[in-house]
This record gives sequence, C-alpha cells and structure tokens, in this order.
Amino acid sequence: MNRRTVALCGAAAVVAGLVTAIPAGASADSATAPRTTLSADQAKLTWKKCGTTSYPTLQCASLKVPLDHTDPHGERITLALSRVPHTAKKSQGPLLVNPGGPGGSGLTLAGFVAATLPKAVASQYDVIGFDPRGVGASKPAPNCKPGHFTPVRPDSLPSTPALEKANLDRVKAFAKACGTKYGKLLPYLDTVSAVHDMDAIRHALGAKKINYFGYSYGTYLGAVYAKLHPDRVRRMVLDSIVDPTGVWYEDNLAQDHAFNDRHRAFMAWVAKHNAKYRLGTDPEKIETKWYAMRAALAKKPADKTVGASELEDTFVPGGYYNGYWPYLAEAFAAFVNDKNDDPLVEAYENFGAVDPAGDNSYSVYTSVQCRDASWPRDWEQWREDNWEVYEKAPFMTWSNAWYNAPCAFWPTDSLEPEDVSNDSVPPVLLFQATNDAATPYEGGRILHHLLRGSSLVVEQGGGNHGITLSGNACLDKHLATYLADGRVPRSGGEVDAVCKPLPDPSPLSKKASGSRGAALHGLLGFRG
Repeated sequence: MNRRTVALCGAAAVVAGLVTAIPAGASADSATAPRTTLSADQAKLTWKKCGTTSYPTLQCASLKVPLDHTDPHGERITLALSRVPHTAKKSQGPLLVNPGGPGGSGLTLAGFVAATLPKAVASQYDVIGFDPRGVGASKPAPNCKPGHFTPVRPDSLPSTPALEKANLDRVKAFAKACGTKYGKLLPYLDTVSAVHDMDAIRHALGAKKINYFGYSYGTYLGAVYAKLHPDRVRRMVLDSIVDPTGVWYEDNLAQDHAFNDRHRAFMAWVAKHNAKYRLGTDPEKIETKWYAMRAALAKKPADKTVGASELEDTFVPGGYYNGYWPYLAEAFAAFVNDKNDDPLVEAYENFGAVDPAGDNSYSVYTSVQCRDASWPRDWEQWREDNWEVYEKAPFMTWSNAWYNAPCAFWPTDSLEPEDVSNDSVPPVLLFQATNDAATPYEGGRILHHLLRGSSLVVEQGGGNHGITLSGNACLDKHLATYLADGRVPRSGGEVDAVCKPLPDPSPLSKKASGSRGAALHGLLGFRG
C-alpha cells in the first residue's frame, strides 16, 4: 500500500538454464508446472557502478524475463536490479530485499540495508534490490493516468450524491485508462508473476537458494515465494506482516480501524505537548479541532492546493511513522492557532504530494491488488461496508476506499489468493508491532501460525510500520543474529520474543530526515 517510491538505476544480468515457473492457480507441487528456459544472453547479468552519495558501492544491472511465465519464448520485459556485493571471504549468498507496496522500488533499499546492518553481517551477503515488474526502472513502467492525484481533488467523504459521483467518475476513469493503455500488460501484473521473476533473479545470480528480507506487502510476496519454492529459501525475514487471509478487500477495511486508532494516538501525543502546540490537553477536543480543520479546507483549500482529501494524504503518513508527528503537529497548530496555512502546504508537499514516480507506483499498486484477488464489483457493497466502518473509524476510511476503488471497475478478471500455509520452508523470522496501522497485528499472528517453525518477534506497544533497521536495538539484535547464523528465538508460546518500542518523538527533536527511521520510511513510502 505504497504511495511514494524511490527509484534508482538499471543496466543488465549470470548463467543460463532452467527456471521453474508455475502458472497462476497451479499448486507448488503441480506435476504439470512448465519449465521456463532462459538463454545464456537472457540470463547474463552485467553489473555497472551506480553508486550514490549515501550508498557509493551500489551496482546496477537488468534482467529480461518472460511477460508470461507460461510462455517462456514469448514477449519479454526488463527488471531493474541493484546490489551491494559481499566483502567477507565467505559469502552467505544473495539477500533479496523488497520495500512493499505493491509498487515500491527496491533499488535504493539494497544500499540502505547493506549500510544499516552490522558490518560483520552485511559483509557476508550480496544485498540485492529490485524493482518488481512494472515498477520504477523496470520496463515497461505503467503510468495509467498521470496527475491522478493532482490537487484539489473532490472531498473523499461522499456526503452528497454529487461528491460520490465525482469520486466514482474519477476512479472509473483511472481503471479505464489502465485498460486502454496497458491492456496487454495488466493480466501479468500480480504477485505470483513477481514471484516467478524473483526466482529468475535467483537463477541469474547463480544461487541454488535465496535469502529474503521484505517489509509490508513484501511479506506477502515473500510468503508466496516460500509457498511456491520452499526448497529455494535459505533464510527469510518478514517485517510488518500482511494478513494473507484478507487480501485485499478485507485487509484494507481492517486498516481503517487501525489507522483511526493511530491517528488518535497522535492526538494524545499533541495533548501531552500542549505547552508547545497550544491545542489543549484533551485528545478528544483536539481531534474535534482536526475535523474542524478538515471541514474548513473542504470549503476553502489552503493555497488552492490542500483540500480535505489532500489533508488526509498529508496526515496518513503519521500513521506509518511517528517521526513525522512533530511536523504534522506544527502544521496543525499553525492553521488552528495562527490562521497560517503555509506550514500545512509545506507538509503536504513533503508527505502527501504524488510525483511521477508515485503515479507509477500507484498504477502498479492497483494493477497488482486488483488482479491478485476478487473485489466486490457491486458498488452498493463498497458503499455499505465503508459507511459502516466510517461510523467507528472516520479518519481514513473513505480516503482508503477511493484509493482502492478502481478495483471495483478493473478491466481484467481476478486470480484466487494464494494459500501461503507452509510446513516445508526453513524457519522464518517475523517482526510485528502491536499497534501497526498499515498491517495490523493480527496479520503477524496469523502468518506465524501458517508458517510452521517460524518465530515471531513483537514490538509491544510499538505503532510504526517497518520496525527493523529503524533504531530499535532489541529488534535489530534478533535480525542480525538470524542473518549471521540462522538462529531464531523460541519461547514455546504465541510470541517468541518481545521488545520495547522506541520512545515517541520530542517536539524539539531534530528533523526526522536525519534519523535512521526517517531514512527507512522514506524508502518504504506511504500506503505501503
């Protein structure tokens, strides 16, 4: 559920041979699963320098894979890859990393992971980033309707028939544009196809098995890979876990409740720091002021840019990462106390605005989610379900509904979700915060039961999304130990290890972009 991404480089790929590909709907042990042959040229990786100031050792390559893995000699597409090579004498093989989405670029994430893991651990791996099919530097990279999020959009709350129609017209136009421009591509933008691409990457790297580290949607991508290729998994880390039994309609409804709770946690934090923000000491009254701000912006957008929908876009990131709270609170307070909307417009530009990379990310997000699983095609069900949720969780319900609503009108049919239950994969290490809004806690608990032998590490009381390599030494110790020698914590109970959360930020803290957590969340994006 990824709103913004960071793209990087692309250039070309080792060895030739056979890559197993299982068509959508086939089981992992299907006797009829086809074999996809890659020629020597198609499977040769040529790595070139593409380092950045932050990650100078990054290299980039590209790999051609079948558009349709059941037709290995048909049309091909290009995947953009990145890596930080191992420097230790002994390598533990490739560590593929994914930031989530769907639609998130993983190229820069490879640099971040390699730089942030303990050197003794990172040096043992070739950390491999990749832009999944359709994303960023991979080609083709769809952009269904450039400027789909250009402000000012209709108020997301369909309080009148006219507003509901305006939002419906907008999402229908997006779905139609995707079908018109990318009709031949859409049937092959889905999680299972991305899994086959991952296995093609494994083969091109010359590895019998992969190590994998995925955040958010990347946890579902990893779980599906483990289901289809359990014998090709060496180690797997899944952080902030998608509920695989709710993809994708039910998962998004569950998000709405969790984001509402997280927004109220932000209101309580603002109340705690009344001396700074002067918005009061009662969280409920502060929340009333926030909704009054929303109503005012619905009538008169700030700087003809930030209306009610853009306000939601601006504050949703605070549900992913509390490091943004001081900046959101300052914008909120300036608007209410000083009638100054400049900080709010700046906050929108920093956290809510969608650039061309975000347009591509959203195009892939919708394409994958709409194709992966069945969505209600009757708008009456969406209306009924979302109004019901809105009564208890108003903060993000309708914003989230319209974000996903193209799936009600999507021009392709849907696949069946993958059953990711697995008793063949090696021990998988799971991380989950109890108050995560984007992937609520239940997802971690469910996947822990579905993956036999997995271990669940819980950040008790934590509310951020994406919690490892974000500054929590307790979590990172479990991660480093597992990647170093494969050891996982075991308790014999529902949870195998518990870590305390990091403290909430201070209003006077330095700019969040200077922290490790902000660097990570800039790569994970929003709606991810």
